[in-house]
Amino acid sequence: MTQAEPQVEVSLSRNLGLLAVTMIGVGAMIGAGIFVLTGIAAGKAGPGLLLAFLLNGCIALIIGGSYAELGSCFPAAGGGYLWIKQGMNDLFGYLSGWMSWFAQSLACALYALAFGAFFGELLGLWGLDLAAGCTDIHHGCPLLHWTRVGLGVALAVTFTWINYKGSSETGLIGNIVTSIKIVILVVMAAFGLSLMFRAAGGEVSTIVESSFRPFLPFGIGGVLLAMGLTFIAFEGFEIIAASGEEVKNPTRNIPLAIALSILIAVSIYLMTAAVVIGAIDSGDPNVPVYQFLSTLGELGMVEVAAQIFPVGGKLMLILAGLASATSALNATLYGSSRVAFAMGRDGNLFPAFGQINPSTMTPVMAIAMSGLLVVIMAVSLPIEDVAASANIMFLLLFMMVCYSVVSLRKSRPDLKRRFTLPLTPFLPSLGIAICLVLAVWLASLSMIAWGIAIAWMVGGLTIYFVWILPNQTKWEVDPSRTVSESASVLTATGLPTVLVPVKDKFMASSVGALGSIFAHQRGHELLCMHVVRTPDMNTVRADMIDTSVTRVASRVSRQLDVNHRELTVVGRSVSQTISAKAHEYDTELIVFGWPGATVGSQHAFGSVIDLIGTNPPCDILVTHFNTLWRKPRRIVIPSRGRGANLRMSYEVTRDLMAFYRSEDSLKIHESPGSSQEEIQVKTIYVVTSDEERENTPLVKQTSIDLAKSMDVDTEFEVVEAANVEAGILHASRNADLLLLGASDEGYFTQQFRGSIPERVMRKTSANVIMSRKFQGPVSSMLRRFGLGGPREDQEVPNLDSE
Repeated sequence: MTQAEPQVEVSLSRNLGLLAVTMIGVGAMIGAGIFVLTGIAAGKAGPGLLLAFLLNGCIALIIGGSYAELGSCFPAAGGGYLWIKQGMNDLFGYLSGWMSWFAQSLACALYALAFGAFFGELLGLWGLDLAAGCTDIHHGCPLLHWTRVGLGVALAVTFTWINYKGSSETGLIGNIVTSIKIVILVVMAAFGLSLMFRAAGGEVSTIVESSFRPFLPFGIGGVLLAMGLTFIAFEGFEIIAASGEEVKNPTRNIPLAIALSILIAVSIYLMTAAVVIGAIDSGDPNVPVYQFLSTLGELGMVEVAAQIFPVGGKLMLILAGLASATSALNATLYGSSRVAFAMGRDGNLFPAFGQINPSTMTPVMAIAMSGLLVVIMAVSLPIEDVAASANIMFLLLFMMVCYSVVSLRKSRPDLKRRFTLPLTPFLPSLGIAICLVLAVWLASLSMIAWGIAIAWMVGGLTIYFVWILPNQTKWEVDPSRTVSESASVLTATGLPTVLVPVKDKFMASSVGALGSIFAHQRGHELLCMHVVRTPDMNTVRADMIDTSVTRVASRVSRQLDVNHRELTVVGRSVSQTISAKAHEYDTELIVFGWPGATVGSQHAFGSVIDLIGTNPPCDILVTHFNTLWRKPRRIVIPSRGRGANLRMSYEVTRDLMAFYRSEDSLKIHESPGSSQEEIQVKTIYVVTSDEERENTPLVKQTSIDLAKSMDVDTEFEVVEAANVEAGILHASRNADLLLLGASDEGYFTQQFRGSIPERVMRKTSANVIMSRKFQGPVSSMLRRFGLGGPREDQEVPNLDSE
């Protein structure tokens, strides 16, 4: 073995202070959206635009807190795509990336159309009147419309080419553009407020009465429309979370910078909204200002600047809008193409998206397709529909991020969180609810936008299930590296495998014994695997890893002469590595060990089990041993009379009974005569309501019939209890082994209370095996969200009675 190179830890320099990182967030938020959408939103909400901006700021604080927590857990590149993949499953990770790609492309189209509109106005200032003879410049002037669209498309094509060539906006230019935007808005707001106070003689009541009554001319519905339409103007705080490795004292500065940047942006937006409503004249005393602004559409802010600064104000605002739209399009097109590139590299899009041009060192296909999307959307849709579509996509993505905060609190308690969002899960759940309301409410503004969003998601799911999922293992880069492998046979057996992932020697003994028994009874090969997780596989050498863990797990398989294989693997993701090896070795059953006692009451079975269990590649068993594994004498199986998981519980019982009746069990039994003792099996039905009591004969008959079909003789007992959990615990108090079906309870039940099997596992003194039958990725996803028809056997209790 050659001498290993010295290991060097590579990290970014922490040189961003609180002020610097706050300004990054402010610059990202105060983009082209505020210049383009303020006038349109004023026409939807009237003076209620102020309330819309204020409420959007509150929602942004919740979502920003979610980004701060997740960004502190996963500082590497990937952002929401990575977080959702970790917090939900691979399907939703793919879907979030697919939606993020489209959302950012829609945002680019919005900025392109904004550029075209502002440049068209600039041409008018230069004497080229493209609207000459038009009575309605928004709907009856094709020359003006297509000139604006053409200018926007030209900008999009130009920056697509620039991104392909590898050039990008420099930090200096970005800072200059940001400063110009903020200064113009603040100066315009200050002068506008000054005009308002002078005109009212300094009386606030006069200002309110003359300009802000009625405050909600279109009701709360108008406010919701304005909120949904302008929410894209609050998108940008996630950049702060992505800067974690470069920020000084990130524990303090990242959440504080997110909060400060949102508060600064909201303050500027509120001043701008007040001036837009109260400082200008519609020219007709019978026409409210907000109605006047609605006729101007995306150029409403230009008119505001022209009235506040009669000399040069219009030109100043146009130039600021052009600079803002240009920088925003460039940055967002870069981000959009990199999302597509990351998905292609990870095997979640076609491989061409993940390829880099060797001469320009840029992802050509990802950039080209992103640019094409921008052009198609800009040419096909009016600016309001583009904005609504982008906002719908971002709102749905933010919902997934909020969900992931709650999910990862349970499934990944081991993550190092430099910041935690307070009042979890209530604040993330509130964020989910509000984002959903805003997204749905946007349908009243543009059904086309929702149609586009649904079509894009359906198209993405079709691509995923038809092309990507069947080819994913072939396309994706292998996320692991095997550093040690040994086997009882030198050549491949071609047998299916029972996979036993082990973390330490304590758990390896019992889990390995159980896995060996199932492999023996089913004629399978045993695969014992120890995964060492590391972000950078190149920093780990084989001689640094304890490869004896798998030797402990395979001890019983050697006693039973079961073909076995021992793997020690280094991988970036334990769950992905296990899934990949399960596919590679034709695994039909995975047996996990759950320590239970090492995880607090607010957490689930652990990151790996939860991530794989939501969309398992095969049948899985989750074991929890209160004592070392030995032959069970009394097995208890809770039942609802039906279901794939109940059938699997009886299959487990059948294999155990058959094994301990065989002479091979003499090789491993713990005490003399134990192999002659027959295993007693009891099926229990927990009754918590009169309706369930009436179902007792049917449940009894179907349970006994199912057990007999598995060659299992079982007693049947009805247990009256206040809730399912209490009934199971009471009935199993003298049992050696409790067999449970995995829970398919809904999101809120599991987040607030935990699943029934999990709660039972924590409290029982018996050893526990929880089963989940593989039924395909679509069925797993639908059952998880309550859309897959009747739930399985013991995991379908009457939860309301609890």
